[in-house]
Amino acid sequence: MPKPSVAELRPVVHPPGVKDRRSGEHWGGRLYMREISLRVDRHLVNTRITPNHVTYVMTAAAALAAPALLVPGIAGAVLGVVMVQLYLLLDCVDGELARWKKQYSLAGVYLDRVAAYVCDAAVLLGFGLRAADLWGEGRIDWLWAFLGTLAALGAILIKAETDLVGVARHQGGLPPVKESASEPRSSGMALARRAAGALKFHRLILGIEASLLVLVAAVLDAVRDDLFFSRLCVAVLAGIAVLQSLLHLVSVLASSRLK
Repeated sequence: MPKPSVAELRPVVHPPGVKDRRSGEHWGGRLYMREISLRVDRHLVNTRITPNHVTYVMTAAAALAAPALLVPGIAGAVLGVVMVQLYLLLDCVDGELARWKKQYSLAGVYLDRVAAYVCDAAVLLGFGLRAADLWGEGRIDWLWAFLGTLAALGAILIKAETDLVGVARHQGGLPPVKESASEPRSSGMALARRAAGALKFHRLILGIEASLLVLVAAVLDAVRDDLFFSRLCVAVLAGIAVLQSLLHLVSVLASSRLK
């Protein structure tokens, strides 16, 4: 069976709205990865590979970001970025493959969400261990490993706070939450949310953005010949994760999502 062309794939795997989803599409997907994934799709759609197979590999790539970042120097940071970009690519491919083959499953949705948790946690945990200087000649400074773990837990908690809204509504016999229900009911909370959305500092604790920050810090560390910038970034990310997890919890409780 001949491979479909990109032009044949596009209207099926990129239906209207896919790239415009408010919370379901990363800027990297919109900017470049969806075009790359189309080229990968055409080699997979006529095989026995299922969307869930792709999701398994995607999850493994996300998890491998942590040990990749333990490689010292810029090489480890580059390897970490490669693992995360592979995760992003496969995150596009699994959904596109599902649309082409019409193979949808709740297991696929669940696994996709697990992979997102793993990606964020792996990068932040790996960053903390990297800043602790595991392979250095001096004493390992576990403070940075702790802060990286704290950042990872905060990033996971934020995702859990969002996902648990659906769990709470289901257990309460309510329908899925509507997009408009996420808006805060008070004007003060709405203003704070708009300010946070404009600054976008919370995105730094997402795996894709954090991996790029690791690379920038690694380059700056190489110039200084120490780990100053990596440790500074880990401390900042831990602070953002703790603050954002608290603010997000307040935002959920102040909205109509649990009503």
